[in-house]
Amino acid sequence: MDGEMKPPQRVDPDTVARPGGHYSHATVAQGLVFVSGQLPITAEGVKLVDAGFEQQAEQVLANVRNILLACGSDVDRLVQVRVYIDDMANWPAFNAVYARWAGDTKPARAVVPTGALHFGLKLEVEAVAQVGA
Repeated sequence: MDGEMKPPQRVDPDTVARPGGHYSHATVAQGLVFVSGQLPITAEGVKLVDAGFEQQAEQVLANVRNILLACGSDVDRLVQVRVYIDDMANWPAFNAVYARWAGDTKPARAVVPTGALHFGLKLEVEAVAQVGA
């Protein structure tokens, strides 16, 4: 190794909506991918404000996985997941959707109750994963 650190790589895949602000959906650095907070927004930019909680959770987790895949990672490479949730009453429903999505993968995880989120959506998820197979 030459000891030179590569600059961070910013990733904004076409499989998710364009970022809604001054950020990238993910940054890859030092063998890790850092996924920015994902909201229940489709790749076409539709905010699922009127959708039920489970549908919103499924969309958020699909967004996270699509970003991981675009960065050369996947759900089984997750290291940490942080969930921001508008109402703790939705936590059991999220945990069930998440368990189906993550399968045997059990990264470190935190839940942060927030109250109201952007656009009246019910949750936001950010993650860190290893890059590579």
